[in-house]
Amino acid sequence: MTIKEIALNNPKSLIGRAFSFAQKNLEGKNRINGQSYFEHSLAVADFLRQWHLDETTITAGLLHNILRKTDTSSSKLTEEFGKDITNLAEGIAKLDLIQYKGGQPTTKTKIENLRKMILALSGDLRIVIIKLAICLHNMRSLDGVPKERQIALANETKDVYAPLAMQIGMQNLSGELYDLSFPIHDPEGYSWLLSQIKDRYETRHLYLKEVKPVLEKILIDHDLKPHRIDFRAKRYSSLYNKLPRYDMNLDNIYDLVAVWVIMNSPEECYEALGVIHKNWPPLPGRIKDYIAIPKPSGYRAIHTTVIGPDDKNIEIQLHTPQMHEENKNGLAAHWLYKQNNQENKHSSKRSIKEILKETLLLKQLRQWQEKGKNPKTNYEGFVKAMRIDFFKDHIFVLTPKGDVIDLPAEATPIDFAYKIHTDVGNSATKAKINGELKNLNAELNSGDLVEIKTQKGKKPSEEWLSFVKTSEARLAIKGFIRKKNEHLSRPKKGIRKA
Repeated sequence: MTIKEIALNNPKSLIGRAFSFAQKNLEGKNRINGQSYFEHSLAVADFLRQWHLDETTITAGLLHNILRKTDTSSSKLTEEFGKDITNLAEGIAKLDLIQYKGGQPTTKTKIENLRKMILALSGDLRIVIIKLAICLHNMRSLDGVPKERQIALANETKDVYAPLAMQIGMQNLSGELYDLSFPIHDPEGYSWLLSQIKDRYETRHLYLKEVKPVLEKILIDHDLKPHRIDFRAKRYSSLYNKLPRYDMNLDNIYDLVAVWVIMNSPEECYEALGVIHKNWPPLPGRIKDYIAIPKPSGYRAIHTTVIGPDDKNIEIQLHTPQMHEENKNGLAAHWLYKQNNQENKHSSKRSIKEILKETLLLKQLRQWQEKGKNPKTNYEGFVKAMRIDFFKDHIFVLTPKGDVIDLPAEATPIDFAYKIHTDVGNSATKAKINGELKNLNAELNSGDLVEIKTQKGKKPSEEWLSFVKTSEARLAIKGFIRKKNEHLSRPKKGIRKA
């Protein structure tokens, strides 16, 4: 059921009221491609529903443009829908402060800092997930968008949001975002790839349609009834990035298409593996057991490449329905599966922290964060976990060029200046924070746009040591003071000590 159907069937529900509110307030307001903001908001909410998010998050997705595109105030939104939904909508508005300038030369560190800043500014993983839904719909609706804007969105998606989706365990979304950006940021590579695999893809697709019922019969004949069997082609962007390791030779790629065999339990996955290998011999070295040893992202499945009918190679992936949902939709699907799985009576005793440990998010951010509390897996616990402060001791601020600078909490413009360059710190005279002149000891916050005014011949002050937070600033200031004192203590030429 779509969000529109849910709203019209129950207009007094939270989603129903949000639907009417958004429709009324966004009426006549259109995006750059001519589509209404309301239709965009509806699409975002539908994605969130498909990803199994809760009603509050879906409602916030439906209302995410209200604060930015209408005269509705935060207090009015809170009055209508509560503080939690307003906080989520405000979080999305905050992310608009971040302007990715992918057309300029950049580094992996700068891009990583940008992703960190998005997480820091959000303060709530639900905001990140809503932003990913917005990004997905933006990339799916590029028709009518000026070419320059398309390229900017594609670069931002490739460098920031597709990796961010992977970081929170949403591999399926990440792959689609990469694919949507691929033909725009690298049209030549995309055209070449299509010219190389067009016929092969169609042939293999038809081949797998014929293989599917054969494989299903093999399993059923051995008293194994699969939950579902599906297949897919390897994503273009993933394939293109993989080809350089194989001399751009498609014949060396074994997972151009793959069959998903979804069994009802891990034990059945192993049983099915044995049955498949009895009928179709496996290729040596192509068996990977990610159920026994999951990937760092939390991905779990068994992979094997076999010689199937007509002596053709087929990659087969075996996993359970739970693993399938986790692999596709990440953290939210994982939590909701545990909550709704009545067969596992002990699921409610698992902590969100334990669940997070199984996703790439916590593994990748282990060095970035101070671990949070251990709430129970009820709804409040879920919300608290989604609000984990990943960067309790860090802030992320912007330079005038749009670069993100990672600083410790309570850092000042002087700390920022020395992060840019020692000469900038030494000659700093004034600071502009979000366009306003501030003292050099002002406390910075995540999302601030900081500009340092310098003066030739200006020297650092010893007073700065009383408020700077970074070791770079402290060492530079102390170094300058030491050199200054050494210079003053030296005897002047022509003057002899008695």
